[in-house]
Amino acid sequence: MADVDLDRALEVARELAARASETIRRPRDPGAEVREKDGPADIVTATDEEVETHTREVLGRAFPDHGIVGEEYGTTEGSAGAPHWVIDPVDGTTNYAHGLGWCSFSLGLAAADGTPLLGVVADPWRGETFTAVRGRGAYLNGTRVHAAAHTTLTGHVFLTEWAAHAHWPGMDALLAELADRHCTVRVMGSTALSLAQVAAGRATAAAIGSFHAVDGLPALLIAQEAGAVALPELPSHNQPLLLVAPGAAEETTDLWRRSGAADG
Repeated sequence: MADVDLDRALEVARELAARASETIRRPRDPGAEVREKDGPADIVTATDEEVETHTREVLGRAFPDHGIVGEEYGTTEGSAGAPHWVIDPVDGTTNYAHGLGWCSFSLGLAAADGTPLLGVVADPWRGETFTAVRGRGAYLNGTRVHAAAHTTLTGHVFLTEWAAHAHWPGMDALLAELADRHCTVRVMGSTALSLAQVAAGRATAAAIGSFHAVDGLPALLIAQEAGAVALPELPSHNQPLLLVAPGAAEETTDLWRRSGAADG
């Protein structure tokens, strides 16, 4: 980990985020190819593939020893003990393919043991880029951000995402508990952006039923560097994840566990 030049890695990641945002914002041909992957609710577009291909090419030249794990093209092994990049070229492809302006580019760097080292989440439509390097805090367009100072969920916002098109185990019970507390829930359609809103202090908490590093790891680091509490601190693949502002952590964690959402 000490041998990783995180300053250079962040510079390259920012440049890739800017390029990806420009590509995603381009006017899109309504007749452009949209293909199913695992089903009608799991799709890919030519833009997903273009962005990931470019990102892989740049990372391969800049960091030839590093591994790469991408949403569309799988795993490229790196040298033994080297860090690896995680890429989701368009997180929120369904929104993108249907002309809804809420999707993101997500890019992160993790140590060989999976520890997140760097995270970038770019929102092309609002011109926002969240960044974090482990131990250095979280930033939005270069300005330091912090999780909300709220001490309760009541009256505030909780973000979550479906498991593709479906509810995940414990989700319905959790939503009922949140409704009882007059906590407003939003399902926006991009895991990376939803988690990043906790870092910005816009959402008091966010949760997903199944963690995937390609779209979750960068935003997880960003939120933690902004002071958010993560349960667990580093989820395994397909494990549920809760992010919450520290002042509301006790209340939210209790609901998370009592609803069964924490068990997946």
